[in-house]
Amino acid sequence: MAEPDRRRVICLVGAGISTSAGIPDFRSPSTGLYANLEKYHLPYPEAIFEISYFKKHPEPFFALAKELYPGQFKPTICHYFIRLLKEKGLLLRCYTQKIFSEVTPKCEKCQSVVKPDIVFFGENLPARFFSCMQSDFSKVDLLIIMGTSLQVQPFASLISKAPLSTPRLLINKEKTGQTDPFLGMMMGLGGGMDFDSKKAYRDVAYLGDCDQGCLALADLLGWKKELEELVRREHASIDAQSGSQASNPTTSTSPSKSPPKEAAKSTDGEKPQ
Repeated sequence: MAEPDRRRVICLVGAGISTSAGIPDFRSPSTGLYANLEKYHLPYPEAIFEISYFKKHPEPFFALAKELYPGQFKPTICHYFIRLLKEKGLLLRCYTQKIFSEVTPKCEKCQSVVKPDIVFFGENLPARFFSCMQSDFSKVDLLIIMGTSLQVQPFASLISKAPLSTPRLLINKEKTGQTDPFLGMMMGLGGGMDFDSKKAYRDVAYLGDCDQGCLALADLLGWKKELEELVRREHASIDAQSGSQASNPTTSTSPSKSPPKEAAKSTDGEKPQ
Protein backbone atom coordinates (compact mmCIF):
# COMPACT_ATOMS: atom_id res chain seq x y z
CA MET A 1 0.00 0.00 0.00
CA ALA A 2 3.01 2.26 0.34
CA GLU A 3 3.73 1.79 -3.36
CA PRO A 4 2.11 4.09 -5.96
CA ASP A 5 0.71 1.11 -7.89
CA ARG A 6 -1.05 -0.41 -4.85
CA ARG A 7 -3.53 2.36 -4.14
CA ARG A 8 -6.89 0.64 -4.60
CA VAL A 9 -7.75 -1.59 -1.66
CA ILE A 10 -10.90 -3.67 -1.18
CA CYS A 11 -11.75 -4.98 2.29
CA LEU A 12 -13.95 -8.04 2.78
CA VAL A 13 -15.03 -8.21 6.42
CA GLY A 14 -17.18 -10.43 8.60
CA ALA A 15 -18.44 -10.56 12.15
CA GLY A 16 -14.98 -11.41 13.48
CA ILE A 17 -13.87 -7.78 13.29
CA SER A 18 -16.39 -6.83 16.00
CA THR A 19 -15.93 -9.56 18.60
CA SER A 20 -13.46 -7.44 20.58
CA ALA A 21 -16.26 -4.89 20.99
CA GLY A 22 -18.40 -7.52 22.71
CA ILE A 23 -20.53 -8.37 19.68
CA PRO A 24 -20.54 -12.14 19.04
CA ASP A 25 -19.73 -13.62 15.68
CA PHE A 26 -21.84 -16.39 14.18
CA ARG A 27 -19.84 -19.60 14.13
CA SER A 28 -17.36 -19.64 17.03
CA PRO A 29 -17.93 -22.98 18.82
CA SER A 30 -18.73 -21.65 22.30
CA THR A 31 -19.24 -17.89 22.00
CA GLY A 32 -20.86 -17.47 18.58
CA LEU A 33 -24.53 -16.68 18.07
CA TYR A 34 -25.30 -20.06 16.55
CA ALA A 35 -23.94 -21.84 19.63
CA ASN A 36 -26.14 -19.87 22.02
CA LEU A 37 -29.61 -20.03 20.52
CA GLU A 38 -30.95 -23.10 22.35
CA LYS A 39 -33.38 -21.03 24.41
CA TYR A 40 -35.25 -20.02 21.26
CA HIS A 41 -36.10 -23.65 20.39
CA LEU A 42 -35.23 -23.25 16.73
CA PRO A 43 -35.35 -26.16 14.27
CA TYR A 44 -31.70 -25.28 13.45
CA PRO A 45 -29.62 -22.19 14.36
CA GLU A 46 -29.65 -20.55 10.92
CA ALA A 47 -33.47 -20.43 10.98
CA ILE A 48 -33.39 -17.27 13.07
CA PHE A 49 -32.05 -15.42 10.01
CA GLU A 50 -34.22 -17.11 7.37
CA ILE A 51 -36.91 -14.90 5.91
CA SER A 52 -39.40 -17.78 5.59
CA TYR A 53 -39.02 -18.67 9.28
CA PHE A 54 -39.08 -15.00 10.30
CA LYS A 55 -42.42 -14.44 8.56
CA LYS A 56 -44.02 -17.31 10.49
CA HIS A 57 -42.13 -17.02 13.78
CA PRO A 58 -40.66 -13.52 14.24
CA GLU A 59 -40.43 -13.81 18.03
CA PRO A 60 -36.95 -15.44 18.24
CA PHE A 61 -35.40 -12.81 15.99
CA PHE A 62 -36.97 -9.95 17.94
CA ALA A 63 -35.84 -11.48 21.23
CA LEU A 64 -32.29 -11.72 19.91
CA ALA A 65 -32.45 -8.18 18.53
CA LYS A 66 -33.58 -6.92 21.94
CA GLU A 67 -30.54 -8.57 23.54
CA LEU A 68 -28.09 -7.06 21.08
CA TYR A 69 -29.67 -3.63 20.58
CA PRO A 70 -29.38 -1.00 21.87
CA GLY A 71 -25.83 -1.46 23.02
CA GLN A 72 -23.02 0.96 23.69
CA PHE A 73 -20.55 -0.84 21.47
CA LYS A 74 -17.42 1.01 20.47
CA PRO A 75 -15.83 0.55 17.06
CA THR A 76 -12.82 -1.76 17.11
CA ILE A 77 -9.29 -1.17 15.89
CA CYS A 78 -10.31 -2.96 12.68
CA HIS A 79 -13.10 -0.46 12.04
CA TYR A 80 -10.72 2.44 12.51
CA PHE A 81 -8.07 0.83 10.31
CA ILE A 82 -10.65 0.70 7.51
CA ARG A 83 -11.51 4.32 8.21
CA LEU A 84 -7.82 5.21 8.00
CA LEU A 85 -7.63 3.52 4.59
CA LYS A 86 -10.49 5.71 3.45
CA GLU A 87 -8.97 8.90 4.85
CA LYS A 88 -5.71 8.14 3.05
CA GLY A 89 -7.53 7.65 -0.24
CA LEU A 90 -6.69 3.94 -0.43
CA LEU A 91 -10.09 2.33 0.11
CA LEU A 92 -11.90 1.38 -3.07
CA ARG A 93 -14.74 -0.29 -1.16
CA CYS A 94 -15.55 -2.32 1.94
CA TYR A 95 -17.82 -5.32 1.43
CA THR A 96 -19.32 -6.50 4.68
CA GLN A 97 -21.13 -9.58 5.92
CA LYS A 98 -22.18 -7.76 9.06
CA ILE A 99 -25.41 -5.96 9.84
CA PHE A 100 -24.26 -2.42 9.08
CA SER A 101 -26.87 0.27 8.80
CA GLU A 102 -27.06 3.94 9.70
CA VAL A 103 -30.67 3.73 10.82
CA THR A 104 -32.39 0.90 12.67
CA PRO A 105 -36.06 0.77 11.58
CA LYS A 106 -38.60 1.22 14.37
CA CYS A 107 -42.36 0.98 14.66
CA GLU A 108 -43.86 4.46 14.25
CA LYS A 109 -46.32 3.81 17.09
CA CYS A 110 -44.35 2.00 19.81
CA GLN A 111 -40.76 2.68 18.63
CA SER A 112 -39.85 -1.01 18.98
CA VAL A 113 -37.29 -2.48 16.59
CA VAL A 114 -38.78 -4.01 13.44
CA LYS A 115 -37.06 -6.07 10.75
CA PRO A 116 -33.71 -4.35 10.20
CA ASP A 117 -32.24 -3.47 6.86
CA ILE A 118 -30.32 -6.73 6.42
CA VAL A 119 -30.51 -9.48 3.84
CA PHE A 120 -32.06 -12.57 5.40
CA PHE A 121 -31.37 -16.05 4.09
CA GLY A 122 -33.87 -16.52 1.27
CA GLU A 123 -33.88 -12.88 0.19
CA ASN A 124 -32.22 -11.45 -2.90
CA LEU A 125 -29.08 -9.39 -2.56
CA PRO A 126 -29.40 -5.72 -3.54
CA ALA A 127 -28.61 -4.93 -7.16
CA ARG A 128 -25.86 -2.58 -5.99
CA PHE A 129 -23.83 -5.53 -4.72
CA PHE A 130 -23.54 -6.98 -8.23
CA SER A 131 -22.93 -3.66 -9.99
CA CYS A 132 -20.17 -2.73 -7.53
CA MET A 133 -18.64 -6.18 -7.80
CA GLN A 134 -18.36 -5.90 -11.57
CA SER A 135 -16.74 -2.48 -11.49
CA ASP A 136 -14.52 -2.88 -8.41
CA PHE A 137 -12.71 -6.17 -8.76
CA SER A 138 -11.29 -5.57 -12.22
CA LYS A 139 -9.15 -2.74 -10.85
CA VAL A 140 -8.37 -3.76 -7.25
CA ASP A 141 -4.67 -3.67 -6.26
CA LEU A 142 -4.94 -5.37 -2.87
CA LEU A 143 -7.60 -7.52 -1.20
CA ILE A 144 -7.76 -7.56 2.62
CA ILE A 145 -10.05 -10.22 4.13
CA MET A 146 -10.78 -9.96 7.85
CA GLY A 147 -12.87 -11.83 10.42
CA THR A 148 -14.85 -14.12 8.13
CA SER A 149 -15.15 -17.86 7.65
CA LEU A 150 -15.90 -17.39 3.92
CA GLN A 151 -18.53 -20.11 4.06
CA VAL A 152 -21.59 -18.42 2.58
CA GLN A 153 -22.11 -17.46 -1.05
CA PRO A 154 -21.95 -15.21 -2.94
CA PHE A 155 -19.73 -13.28 -0.52
CA ALA A 156 -17.20 -16.11 -0.28
CA SER A 157 -16.66 -16.16 -4.05
CA LEU A 158 -15.55 -12.51 -4.08
CA ILE A 159 -12.00 -13.58 -3.29
CA SER A 160 -11.78 -15.19 -6.74
CA LYS A 161 -12.97 -12.07 -8.57
CA ALA A 162 -9.69 -10.19 -8.17
CA PRO A 163 -7.08 -10.40 -10.98
CA LEU A 164 -4.54 -13.21 -10.60
CA SER A 165 -1.83 -10.61 -10.00
CA THR A 166 -3.64 -9.07 -7.00
CA PRO A 167 -2.20 -9.94 -3.55
CA ARG A 168 -4.71 -11.21 -0.98
CA LEU A 169 -4.17 -10.81 2.77
CA LEU A 170 -6.24 -12.81 5.27
CA ILE A 171 -6.42 -11.56 8.87
CA ASN A 172 -8.32 -14.20 10.82
CA LYS A 173 -7.98 -16.66 13.68
CA GLU A 174 -7.70 -19.54 11.24
CA LYS A 175 -7.03 -20.08 7.56
CA THR A 176 -10.16 -19.98 5.47
CA GLY A 177 -11.26 -19.68 1.87
CA GLN A 178 -9.16 -22.65 0.77
CA THR A 179 -11.67 -24.11 -1.68
CA ASP A 180 -10.86 -27.48 -3.17
CA PRO A 181 -9.52 -26.62 -6.67
CA PHE A 182 -11.62 -29.24 -8.48
CA LEU A 183 -14.81 -28.27 -6.62
CA GLY A 184 -14.08 -24.61 -7.24
CA MET A 185 -13.77 -25.14 -10.99
CA MET A 186 -16.96 -27.22 -11.08
CA MET A 187 -18.89 -24.45 -9.29
CA GLY A 188 -17.18 -21.62 -11.12
CA LEU A 189 -15.77 -20.18 -7.90
CA GLY A 190 -12.07 -20.28 -8.71
CA GLY A 191 -9.48 -22.15 -6.70
CA GLY A 192 -9.82 -20.22 -3.45
CA MET A 193 -6.95 -19.09 -1.25
CA ASP A 194 -3.59 -20.87 -1.52
CA PHE A 195 -1.24 -20.27 1.40
CA ASP A 196 0.85 -23.42 1.54
CA SER A 197 1.25 -25.17 -1.80
CA LYS A 198 4.34 -24.95 -3.99
CA LYS A 199 2.31 -22.85 -6.42
CA ALA A 200 1.32 -20.26 -3.79
CA TYR A 201 2.49 -16.80 -4.78
CA ARG A 202 0.05 -14.09 -3.70
CA ASP A 203 -1.88 -15.20 -0.59
CA VAL A 204 -0.68 -14.34 2.93
CA ALA A 205 -2.37 -15.18 6.24
CA TYR A 206 -2.01 -13.42 9.59
CA LEU A 207 -3.47 -15.91 12.06
CA GLY A 208 -4.70 -14.27 15.22
CA ASP A 209 -6.87 -11.50 16.59
CA CYS A 210 -8.12 -9.12 13.90
CA ASP A 211 -7.31 -6.00 15.92
CA GLN A 212 -3.75 -7.18 16.48
CA GLY A 213 -3.43 -7.98 12.79
CA CYS A 214 -4.50 -4.46 11.85
CA LEU A 215 -2.06 -2.99 14.36
CA ALA A 216 0.75 -5.12 12.93
CA LEU A 217 -0.09 -4.02 9.39
CA ALA A 218 -0.34 -0.38 10.47
CA ASP A 219 3.07 -0.70 12.12
CA LEU A 220 4.61 -1.99 8.88
CA LEU A 221 3.08 0.95 7.03
CA GLY A 222 4.27 3.48 9.61
CA TRP A 223 0.70 4.23 10.70
CA LYS A 224 0.59 2.57 14.12
CA LYS A 225 0.75 5.73 16.24
CA GLU A 226 -1.76 7.44 13.97
CA LEU A 227 -4.17 4.50 14.28
CA GLU A 228 -3.79 4.27 18.06
CA GLU A 229 -4.41 8.00 18.41
CA LEU A 230 -7.51 7.78 16.20
CA VAL A 231 -8.90 4.97 18.37
CA ARG A 232 -8.10 6.84 21.59
CA ARG A 233 -9.66 10.10 20.37
CA GLU A 234 -12.83 8.53 18.99
CA HIS A 235 -13.39 6.29 22.02
CA ALA A 236 -13.00 9.30 24.31
CA SER A 237 -15.60 11.13 22.24
CA ILE A 238 -18.00 8.18 22.50
CA ASP A 239 -17.46 7.96 26.27
CA ALA A 240 -18.14 11.68 26.64
CA GLN A 241 -21.32 11.45 24.60
CA SER A 242 -22.49 8.39 26.53
CA GLY A 243 -21.90 10.25 29.79
CA SER A 244 -23.94 13.15 28.52
CA GLN A 245 -26.81 10.84 27.58
CA ALA A 246 -26.70 9.13 30.98
CA SER A 247 -27.08 12.49 32.73
CA ASN A 248 -30.05 13.41 30.54
CA PRO A 249 -32.84 10.79 30.84
CA THR A 250 -34.77 12.34 27.95
CA THR A 251 -31.93 11.67 25.56
CA SER A 252 -32.07 8.54 23.41
CA THR A 253 -29.78 5.72 24.47
CA SER A 254 -29.22 4.48 20.95
CA PRO A 255 -25.60 3.75 19.98
CA SER A 256 -23.74 7.03 19.75
CA LYS A 257 -22.18 6.25 16.39
CA SER A 258 -22.67 4.05 13.41
CA PRO A 259 -18.95 3.32 12.94
CA PRO A 260 -19.00 1.04 9.93
CA LYS A 261 -20.65 3.67 7.76
CA GLU A 262 -18.17 6.26 8.99
CA ALA A 263 -15.27 3.88 8.71
CA ALA A 264 -15.80 2.74 5.18
CA LYS A 265 -17.91 2.90 2.09
CA SER A 266 -19.77 -0.32 2.73
CA THR A 267 -21.68 -2.63 0.49
CA ASP A 268 -23.76 -5.24 2.29
CA GLY A 269 -22.49 -8.23 0.40
CA GLU A 270 -24.04 -11.25 2.05
CA LYS A 271 -26.77 -12.70 4.11
CA PRO A 272 -26.02 -13.07 7.82
CA GLN A 273 -23.35 -15.67 8.40
